[in-house]
Amino acid sequence: MSSTADRLAELRKSYERAELSEDASHADPLKQFDQWLTEAIASEIPEPNAMTLATVAGNLRPSTRVVLVKGYDERGIVWYTNYESRKGLELAGNPYAALQFHWVELERVVRIEGRVEKTSAEESDTYYASRPLDSRIGAWASPQSQVIPGRGVLVANAAKYGAQFLLNPPRPPHWGGYRLVPDEWQFWQGRKSRLHDRLRYRQVGGEWVRERLAP
Repeated sequence: MSSTADRLAELRKSYERAELSEDASHADPLKQFDQWLTEAIASEIPEPNAMTLATVAGNLRPSTRVVLVKGYDERGIVWYTNYESRKGLELAGNPYAALQFHWVELERVVRIEGRVEKTSAEESDTYYASRPLDSRIGAWASPQSQVIPGRGVLVANAAKYGAQFLLNPPRPPHWGGYRLVPDEWQFWQGRKSRLHDRLRYRQVGGEWVRERLAP
């Protein structure tokens, strides 16, 4: 029997669900993103709001993780996390990042690059207050990205902060939102024979320029 590694080269998929043309796409990338995300949610695929976040440390080593988009508008793309996590520390040293959505069932990828800033305290407070109680306590209980001796630490911390704050935990000072302000978008639609559609939007003089890239 061949190994999994041997079988990888044999995997094939033909992409034939849709197309992406310049004429049919929006001139504004935010509107194109809104359309595709709306369609992803309507299709009921698993976690259409999940995106990969890539950051780069001071030693130039990149790292990725999956986070959930919690808002978007003309100002940018928003998610929330622990500011003292690895991604938070890397963004403090290098405030540029990349996001990627991969909607496998729709044969679509969206890539977004740009500068990252913290959301306002008011925005972070509002979102934090909307979370379930156990998630709010969890933000206190988990020293994200730090080494811990075992799961018991998290359980003990959750019990400690649950008893301390009861039903009204305040937002931890180390927890809040980030907003990526895009300066480049890419939209990828799988097509037959690997001749995929790939449109890039980049800012030139304050305007979005749309151009096709070879796949």
